[in-house]
Amino acid sequence: MPELKLELRNPETGEVQPLRELERAEALAVLTHGEIVAAELVPWGSNHTFAVAIQHENEQHLGIYKPTAGERPLHDFPFGTLANREMASWLLSDGLGWDIVPPTVLRDGPYGEGSVQIFVPHIAEFDGDEEYWGADGIANERIVLFDHIANNADRKLTHCLVSASGKPFGIDHGLTFHAEPKLRTVMWQFVEEPIHPDLLGDLRRFLEEDHAELKALLNKEEWEAFINRIDILVEQQRYPALDPRFNIPYGWW
Repeated sequence: MPELKLELRNPETGEVQPLRELERAEALAVLTHGEIVAAELVPWGSNHTFAVAIQHENEQHLGIYKPTAGERPLHDFPFGTLANREMASWLLSDGLGWDIVPPTVLRDGPYGEGSVQIFVPHIAEFDGDEEYWGADGIANERIVLFDHIANNADRKLTHCLVSASGKPFGIDHGLTFHAEPKLRTVMWQFVEEPIHPDLLGDLRRFLEEDHAELKALLNKEEWEAFINRIDILVEQQRYPALDPRFNIPYGWW
């Protein structure tokens, strides 16, 4: 798997343009109102993914654009829904206040409607990454709990990144929110452990709030299964056991 190293270059000089790590509101403004002025295919991944330059207020930013038309048909996820699941994952992360999925919108692009996610400048590689992502601590636990409630079928190590400012976050959430159990993850350090009380509080608060935008992105069965997963975790206050024959992602790296 190639490392995710994307950049903007000045077309006249060839110099790499530095990228800023944007706050939530600015990132959403860029994604919503910015103009996509260039797109380049990212040459790996099972679906068509493009790195896009987004012009907004005299500054260019980098985004990740996944057009619905570029999805590969899957046997277990309805065709044409992966962009919605990327968006739903952002709304879940944002609704919980966890900030573990980069800001994402649904919008039109060079190849039609799709999801566009802000590219977060991150540490390309560092020593001890497996130990880092296998460590305890609430930052990693947020990602683990997110994967449980979103029913993430594709949490690989390459989908876990650390921003330039040192914040852990996750990417590639198209295979989420299935109505049937699909969890596949490389992060097993919390199996059968108690859930952090602060995170349980976040789940309880989430259940009390209205999430109409997220609900509209899922079908009835997916929404009900999603709420049921949260209910069970809140009731049991503990992570479930996992099965190494099933709960490991394909191409685990």
